[in-house]
Amino acid sequence: MRVRIIGIGMGPHQVTPEAADALRDADYVIAAEKRDGDALLAIRREIADAYGVPVVVVPDPARDREPTGDGGYVGAVAGWHAARVAAYEAVLAERPGTAAFLVWGDPAFYDSTIRIVEAIAERGSVEVEYDVVPGISALQLLAARHRIVLHDIGQPLHVTTGRLLADAVSAGQTNIAVMLNRSVELDGLEDWTIWWGGNLGRPEEELVAGRVGDVLEEIAMARERIRGAAGWVLDIFVVRRAAG
Repeated sequence: MRVRIIGIGMGPHQVTPEAADALRDADYVIAAEKRDGDALLAIRREIADAYGVPVVVVPDPARDREPTGDGGYVGAVAGWHAARVAAYEAVLAERPGTAAFLVWGDPAFYDSTIRIVEAIAERGSVEVEYDVVPGISALQLLAARHRIVLHDIGQPLHVTTGRLLADAVSAGQTNIAVMLNRSVELDGLEDWTIWWGGNLGRPEEELVAGRVGDVLEEIAMARERIRGAAGWVLDIFVVRRAAG
């Protein structure tokens, strides 16, 4: 059994030649359906159809979005991933050939497809060999859209999630890329600079940049416009403390 984990960037126009070759090599695509009318599933279908590859849809297991107790967020995600392992393993056991997972952006950034396929291989009930094909990440696209370098000369870039942004600031980070945002919470960073992008690479894409205190309302309105146009919002931003 062969599995190909393929980064697809932000949609069909960002499928690289290497990713296209991997898709042509696949016998089918496995894709999760998170809800009725799942827009990201529709995009995956569009890409698979362009290369003549059928899609096997797997209802995505439920995930606790408000976890409590000792396990908290990490425990909730671990349980969700275990359920995904079982669901995908069942498909692989029934279908021979080469399967592909189409990962939004790049598989290296805040995506667990590699971990899940690795777990399937370790369980051993299905013999799995897998490889990873990189894709264009939202972080790269954000930098390109705003025409910025992501770090000052010789300085680091800290990449984290919206949930952990406050911890990063408290730890002294001053140049932070933030992904997976349920909202944009920037209390105390009003004098920092932000470069924000929502649904990058999609028709409803929006960009905002400036002093945080000056553009927060603009970002909130942009998020609402995107949600109204697409039904979903995936945004990313970089915040940087002013020098001196």
